[in-house]
Amino acid sequence: MQSKTNKRMMRSEVPVEMTWDLTPLFKNRTEWKETLFSNEKKFDEIAQFKGKLCSSPKTLFDCLVLFEKAYEEAVKIGTYSNLKRSEDATNPENQEDSMLYAAISTKAQAKATFISSEITALSEEAYIQLFEELPELNRYKNHLDDLYKQKEHMLAPETELAFSSLGEVFDAPYRIYQVSKGADMQFDDFECQDERLPNSFALFETKYEFSPDNQLRSAAYKSFTKALSMYNNTYASIYATEVKKQVAMSKLRGYASVTEMLLEPHKVTVEMYNRQIDIIFNQLAPHMRRFARIKKEQLGLDQIHFYDLKAPLDSAFNPPANYESIQKVIIDALGILGEQYTDIIKRAFAERWIDYSDNIGKSTGAFCASPYGVHSYILISYQESMRSAFTLAHELGHAGHFNIANRTQRIFDTRPSTYFVEAPSTMNEILLANHLMKSSGSNQMKRWVILQLMGTYYHNFVTHLLEAEFQRRVYHHAEKGGSLTANALNGFMLSLIKEFWGDAVEIDDAAGMTWMRQPHYYMGLYPYTYSAGLTASTAVAKQIFDEGQPAVDRWLSVLAAGGTLSPHELMLKAGIDMSSVKPIENAVAYVGELISDLEKLFKN
Repeated sequence: MQSKTNKRMMRSEVPVEMTWDLTPLFKNRTEWKETLFSNEKKFDEIAQFKGKLCSSPKTLFDCLVLFEKAYEEAVKIGTYSNLKRSEDATNPENQEDSMLYAAISTKAQAKATFISSEITALSEEAYIQLFEELPELNRYKNHLDDLYKQKEHMLAPETELAFSSLGEVFDAPYRIYQVSKGADMQFDDFECQDERLPNSFALFETKYEFSPDNQLRSAAYKSFTKALSMYNNTYASIYATEVKKQVAMSKLRGYASVTEMLLEPHKVTVEMYNRQIDIIFNQLAPHMRRFARIKKEQLGLDQIHFYDLKAPLDSAFNPPANYESIQKVIIDALGILGEQYTDIIKRAFAERWIDYSDNIGKSTGAFCASPYGVHSYILISYQESMRSAFTLAHELGHAGHFNIANRTQRIFDTRPSTYFVEAPSTMNEILLANHLMKSSGSNQMKRWVILQLMGTYYHNFVTHLLEAEFQRRVYHHAEKGGSLTANALNGFMLSLIKEFWGDAVEIDDAAGMTWMRQPHYYMGLYPYTYSAGLTASTAVAKQIFDEGQPAVDRWLSVLAAGGTLSPHELMLKAGIDMSSVKPIENAVAYVGELISDLEKLFKN
């Protein structure tokens, strides 16, 4: 029998309705380039304030007004470049523009480094006096306070300028990883039941891992990990460079550890960071081993393997989830947050904020970019499954959050700490699950929705939590002078996966290369924030279900606050104390309850 072949589309073959519309950013590439070069000149104007920035409060104010306008435009320029590269990294124009933007952006940042240097050079008394003499400066107080807090870790102005001028070099590990992953890495096609199937990061991580077919999952995993193994040493060298850079910078700036340095912009303590990882890693593992045993039994497997962990249960029960039909479901689910919020979601669908396709060269995973003064853009390789629908709802949570914050705050005050940023997105996943649960009272529907929720908690409390623990071990090893070879990195990941799953799951050696799959390691200490965000949203969602409108109003006020409050203050405003172990332990216990419910439902 002749095997069938499925082909991935080139970007030019993707239907327009499955792509985002970037014209609200720039009409075309020509306009983008013109704005890029004109924006560079604006930073030349800003540089004229160098050496006299704090000569008077009015001089500082005038500089910040210019900088704010130039920065708003620069964000749009950078977003356009990044989105074009993300939609197709194989396109030579996108590659060229990305490198052009990186070079000019580095120069612009270098021209503005004097602002931080001259602000932090002030005595505390002189700094406070600026606001007393010119109250209009309070417009920028949050931003200036963040700069001034870096005072003890700032180096000489000449050194800061040199570092800023090398920004493109410092960002190289992440850029090289993204380009290689999106444009160069090739996966072998594989055979499964007389069908020849293509493989890619997006296909494996959004489709094949979730297949109900045991043979397909196994064959896809072999093809996938074979490609990873061919890049193992190269990616280890790239990541080792990133880690060494961060360790070196933490020492140069006088931090006690690289962890302390990377947590500073998060505005949380090292204790809060460690507590988030320790409690979930230790207390969730027994619950997840029970979940693995349920899967093993329901899938009829003699042994559950690492590549079986995302296999669906109840696969025959699969409500429609194509990207057209799911729109109304998501809008209805988020209706509990009110008309202002759902209007944002409706616009996202109607105005093509979302790029759904899985084309060659497209960035893997999903993300939401929210440039100030425009609207959000969402990248997703949508598969017609409810797991993809939950991912879409997640990214729409970021869109809702930042469109509200951008509307109510100045550009410097829109982004909250990374510690909080995943709370609004995971909130939407919980609200979607609750809506689906209420739409049907059948045991099968309840069981199916719990499985979708388990996908959310697995993603944030297992996948990203293990990434966080991996990062912690890597940085600890690097700070002691240890080498970060491919064998070392694979060993760290393999040992922690085995430690978490125990004897409940058969872990093969190729699982040790899982660290190669995520770009999060090039984003500071980002992975642990997924669990922090879901911990917070689990607690707030319970309040919304219990209290109704008062809890919704608190939540919307938190979204509108943007980055004007610390993450602890934001959560207190929502009614949650994240300095306590209670919200974390309650969230872990809730996962345990979901698994217990599954055990009962599968017996009925």
